[in-house]
Amino acid sequence: MPTIERKAKKVNREDLVERLKQDFTETEKVILRRRSVRLYKHDQVPEFMVKRILEAGRFAPSAGNCQPWKFIVLRDPSLINAITDDVVNICDLLRNMVDYRKPGASWMRPMVKFNTRIRKNDLHPVPFGAIPMIADRKLGLWHGAPTVILIFGDKRGVSCPELDCGIAGQNMVLAAHSMGLGSCWVGFVRPAFDYMLKWKKYFGIGYPFKFLSSIAIGWPMGDPDGMVARQTHAVDWYESGIKHVIY
Repeated sequence: MPTIERKAKKVNREDLVERLKQDFTETEKVILRRRSVRLYKHDQVPEFMVKRILEAGRFAPSAGNCQPWKFIVLRDPSLINAITDDVVNICDLLRNMVDYRKPGASWMRPMVKFNTRIRKNDLHPVPFGAIPMIADRKLGLWHGAPTVILIFGDKRGVSCPELDCGIAGQNMVLAAHSMGLGSCWVGFVRPAFDYMLKWKKYFGIGYPFKFLSSIAIGWPMGDPDGMVARQTHAVDWYESGIKHVIY
């Protein structure tokens, strides 16, 4: 693994500020240009690159430095396909239980709407709309990525372990992008671990770990990267005793 200089060269602050006024830093460019990739080449990612991506995750900050995560790497197509098949089957079952839009199922609407209020994250319109697409294989689970990283969180972690795992995952997708790779967060794998015991048993996952999310990684088809306009959110800015609202 390449060595990292422990001490950065001293830079004149005024020169640095002037340079920053003119252009983004390389780190900012990685953040701003990265996009979720849902179409990958079949070529496998070199092992050393995956290990570097994992190392970026390991170096993520966490409350009390407790590092409440466990990463599992999948590079076996048969294993990836087996998990995908199980998620497809579960989504097909869920579709029959929650999709009140299909003919003759309007009677389900009040019940589904009630459950939506209870499980507003799981039955948000985005996953609600994705369930039938996954069941019909119109939406791929990991989009054909040759490498998948599963992220599990340690429930015993300090403060908010799920947030810490998210930070680690963000480090990994940014590291992947900086290497010319594509990546995509995929949370729809959760049903395989929530509703089936076999995958927990297969991977040896038990208390205190629970599945949180996964990351698809591979060589992207085409050149999907680029800065995309995002919705601007108002920010309350307090300075010198005055509140400003900036956008």
